[in-house]
Amino acid sequence: MSGEATPHPRLARRLGRFDATMLVMGGIVGAGIFVNPAEVARHVQTPALILGAWAVGGLVALVGAFVYAELAARRPEVGGQYAYLRDAYGPTTAFLYGWSLLLVIQSGGMAAVAITFARYLGELVVLPASHAAVAAVTLALLTLVNCLGVRAGSNVQSALMLLKIAAIAALVGVGWSVSPAPAVASDVAPPLEFMLPAFGAALIPVMFAYGGWQTTSFVAGEMRNPGRDLAWGLMLGVIGVVILYIGVVAICVHALGPAGLGASATPTTDVMRLALGPKGAAFIALGITVSTLGFLSQSMLTAPRVYFAMADDGLFFRGIARVHPRTKVPVFAIMLQGAVATVIAVSGQFGAILSYVVSVDFIWFGLTGLALFIFRRRDPARPSFQAPWHPFSTGLFVAACWIVVAATVYTQMLNSLIGFAIVLAGLPAYAYWSRRSARERA
Repeated sequence: MSGEATPHPRLARRLGRFDATMLVMGGIVGAGIFVNPAEVARHVQTPALILGAWAVGGLVALVGAFVYAELAARRPEVGGQYAYLRDAYGPTTAFLYGWSLLLVIQSGGMAAVAITFARYLGELVVLPASHAAVAAVTLALLTLVNCLGVRAGSNVQSALMLLKIAAIAALVGVGWSVSPAPAVASDVAPPLEFMLPAFGAALIPVMFAYGGWQTTSFVAGEMRNPGRDLAWGLMLGVIGVVILYIGVVAICVHALGPAGLGASATPTTDVMRLALGPKGAAFIALGITVSTLGFLSQSMLTAPRVYFAMADDGLFFRGIARVHPRTKVPVFAIMLQGAVATVIAVSGQFGAILSYVVSVDFIWFGLTGLALFIFRRRDPARPSFQAPWHPFSTGLFVAACWIVVAATVYTQMLNSLIGFAIVLAGLPAYAYWSRRSARERA
């Protein structure tokens, strides 16, 4: 790229409501919906409970979108959730969020999805290199696209999201042609004392599959009217994904039955194979390939804005806050995200890192929900959007987040503790950056 980067951050506001909606949907829909229905069915074995888990997860995601929409209306700033946490709790909490995003939440997820993309691409074409090498090249290409400008990155992401919607709609439509699976004994609901813990465990993969909508807030500083467009994008995007997810789960239950769904390693592939034979399995491989690529594109567009905001606050390398004078994007922040995700993908450690994600991610969700109570108390003025039914809806969202954290800690104690340790390891880094920033200001 030509030209020298300027040390004065000036991001271009080029995104609108459609872009926000596609970003929200693209941040949620990855590979999870093609696999996680089986994981849920292994915990709860009746159609009502399986569909109920996905409906509850969708309700929590929608209530969370309401909360984030009001936060966006109150603080339409670069970094989104990072800015909400910083302004509510101070820079230490915000830094630890950015730290965990870079080392655990976003980069680990991107590495795993990049490997998944390479694996499914390998089912469609003969790859000339290993899965890790293909993942690295894919991440490098998406890094380059997003360095060309936010408009270029958004256009690629939107096109991929529309292809995802088409693939999922085809899956749902074709899936209904399969004869219903016969009911078996396990389709009977268990006693209440066994059902509640099982339902709580089923919500963990559901909430993981619904995660990602909050990342669109990171690009608030590049939206033409973030207070309006981000709020609408969050609501429309989450509602759209809930409809898609319920449709996929319903056809999986219809075609495979709860027992068959729980026994399947690749439920959507099994459904399409029943409907169309080998061509159906190939179609799902293509759908997952597009879906994972779209998720990677969205992640590469959104997450670097958090590192940009951290650097702009003086809590990270100053170069990360530089904006290219022509493309108006934080190229070094984008390159950092691509590099970290690539290292994790090539190292093969993404599986371990992913096991730390849920407990860490939902702590930040809960704290962000509580931030709305803080902002309303500090500033009672009505923003352009207010979360419906607050404080009850916001309280429900926060409670659901803590329940997911508690369930994850209970079922995955060691992984959760490792995730918390990685977050706390950011405290010495924060002390270093804050002292350095103070010296520069003196």
